[in-house]
Amino acid sequence: MSPLRIAVAGAGAIGRRHIELIAGRDDCALAAIVDPAPAAAQLAQALGVTRYASLDALFAAQRPDGVIVATPNRMHVHNGLDCIRDRVPALIEKPIADTVADALGLVEAAERAGVPLLVGHHRRHSPLIARAREVVAGGALGRLVAVMGSALFHKPDRYFDEAPWRSEPGGGPILINMIHEVDDLRTLCGEIISVQARASTATRGFAVEDTVAITLTFAGGALGTFILSDTAAAAQSWEQTSGENASYAHADGTDCYLLAGTHGSLGVPTMRMRRYAGERSWWQPFVDETVAVERADPLARQLGHFCAVLRGEAAPRVTGRDAVETLKVTLAIAEAARTGQVISTR
Repeated sequence: MSPLRIAVAGAGAIGRRHIELIAGRDDCALAAIVDPAPAAAQLAQALGVTRYASLDALFAAQRPDGVIVATPNRMHVHNGLDCIRDRVPALIEKPIADTVADALGLVEAAERAGVPLLVGHHRRHSPLIARAREVVAGGALGRLVAVMGSALFHKPDRYFDEAPWRSEPGGGPILINMIHEVDDLRTLCGEIISVQARASTATRGFAVEDTVAITLTFAGGALGTFILSDTAAAAQSWEQTSGENASYAHADGTDCYLLAGTHGSLGVPTMRMRRYAGERSWWQPFVDETVAVERADPLARQLGHFCAVLRGEAAPRVTGRDAVETLKVTLAIAEAARTGQVISTR
C-alpha cells in the first residue's frame, strides 16, 4: 500500500511537530508545506517538499490525501472550507473556530460535502485520559461530586515574540490552553452546563488574559474548580505532569486533576486512587492503589487515527460537532470572565 500523502498547513511550533510525526511513520509521507512565511520555504527545502503560500495554490498543483491545518486560530474556518471545497479530508487544530456560528458553518459544510473533518483535541487519544474515563464510568469512585483542575505554567517571552497573534484577542490561554482542559473534563466527567470565571491581565498587560479562576457545573450534579495561568512558575499542568510530550519538563508524581466521588478519588495523571475499605468517614484510612495504564504520545496516536480515517478504516473520534460543544463551553468561560455572570452552555 502506498503511503498516504499528507500536507501540513502552518509551519509554526505545532505544525512542525505534526511534520516530525509524519516523518516517523511508514504509512504516510509529507506531501507539502503550506505557509507564506520565508522560514516555511527554508523548512520545505530542507525536507525536500514543495512549499505553497496558500491552500488554493496547493490544490491547484496537487491533491493530497489529507491536510493537517495548524495555522493561527483565526484561519481555521477559512482553511477548513478550502479543504472541503476541494474534497480533501482535514484534521484541524483546536479551536475549530473563534465563534460557535462559524464552527457550525464549517461542520455543516463538511457534512453536506461528505468530507471527513477531524479536530485536534489530541488528548482524546491519550491512554491516561481513556483509562481515567473508564474508572469514573465504571463506578469505582461512586457518584462524582467534585472536580479540581489546574493548568499552571509559564510561557517565556519568546513564545509571544515568535507569534505575536498569541498576545491579541483570540490568542490567550482560554482559547489556546483551556479549550484542551474543557475537552478533558467533558470526556472524564460529562457535559458542563454552566460556568463562572474571573480573569486577570495584570501580569503581562496584554489584550488577552494571563490568569483565570473558573467554576464549573456538570450535568451529573458535580461541581468543579479550575485555575489557569500561563505566567505561573508552577508545574500543575497536563503538559508537565503527564510526560506525554518530551519537549516539556516532566514533574513526575504531580497531578493536575482530582476527581472525587462518594466512594473514592482519582488523581490524574498519577492515577493514584484512594477508596474506603469500610465505613466512609474522614476518621477512617483509605486504601491506596495506582491504576495501571500504558503510556503513549497522543499526538502520534491522533496521526495514526487520521491515517485510518483517510483509508476508510475508522470514523473520526473527535468530530466537528463534538468540537463545537467544547468550543461552546470555552467561549462561555471567556464570556463569564468578561461579564461576571453565570453563563449557561445549554
